[in-house]
Amino acid sequence: MKPHTDRSPWLWPGLVAGALCASLPAPTVTAAGPDVSPATALRARHDAMRERLEHSQFQQRLVLESVDGEHSLASDVYSTVDYPLATLSAALTSPQHWCDLLILHLNVKYCRPVARGSGSFLSVAIGRKYDQPLDDAYRVEFAFGVAASNPEYVAVDLDAAKGPLGTTNYRITLEAVALDPGHSFLHLRYSYRYGLEARLAMDAYLATAGAGKVGFTTVDGADERGPRFIGGMRGAVERNTVRYYLAIDAYLGTLPAPAAQRFEQSLGRWYDATEHYAHQLHEVDRATYLAMKRREYLRQQQPP
Repeated sequence: MKPHTDRSPWLWPGLVAGALCASLPAPTVTAAGPDVSPATALRARHDAMRERLEHSQFQQRLVLESVDGEHSLASDVYSTVDYPLATLSAALTSPQHWCDLLILHLNVKYCRPVARGSGSFLSVAIGRKYDQPLDDAYRVEFAFGVAASNPEYVAVDLDAAKGPLGTTNYRITLEAVALDPGHSFLHLRYSYRYGLEARLAMDAYLATAGAGKVGFTTVDGADERGPRFIGGMRGAVERNTVRYYLAIDAYLGTLPAPAAQRFEQSLGRWYDATEHYAHQLHEVDRATYLAMKRREYLRQQQPP
């Protein structure tokens, strides 16, 4: 699989806005003072968000935040989930499990864990939302690290220094804290940095294929269809943060099933979950999605 050199704007939904992302300058885990553990800080964030979580626009206990910084974009999902922390830790500290959930996303065409020296990496191919040969997709390698794993708190980082079209510092980080024996509070952060080349390509996409696409943050005013939502690059990063969160949730939801049935169940769960937010997330019909992902999953089982 080779890096693709086509700079066409249509690639953007799956390559930058739809890719795994890098962070703004920010700590890997929830910021905490010198005498406050990350677990305590994240639990405090949950307590501060309790009202917003209970009255979320998502009709589940979920809060989405985003920021468009100088040459950088980031978005955060905070969610109270009905899983013990031990379940999250067992599932999300494994590189293979991450590949099993990342492939659910429309734009992830391949993912395979790679061991090199003492480190773990994910070899990922990112492309468009339809069938695509791997040689035509972008290959991005993410360093995979477990920053913390204990009975109260877990944190995982995926980092790639370089992405397509001059983007840099792609990053996805996940942390979770136990709330009680059956519930956890999860924080997913998704972001990247971009230069002039990336900005121009994204602007071209948003003026053509991406025109009219929106995120989840409401802006002032409304029309006959209801609230108005943010668009542009910030809307794109919000859409894909939610897509990745729903992939994590779909994967976790299949864990009680026999191993041989989990992937097929996770496909249905992910597609159905995204269709709850069809205004933002709908791209293809169910049959097209399922057929494409079944083929990609079989391809993913083969070595590069």
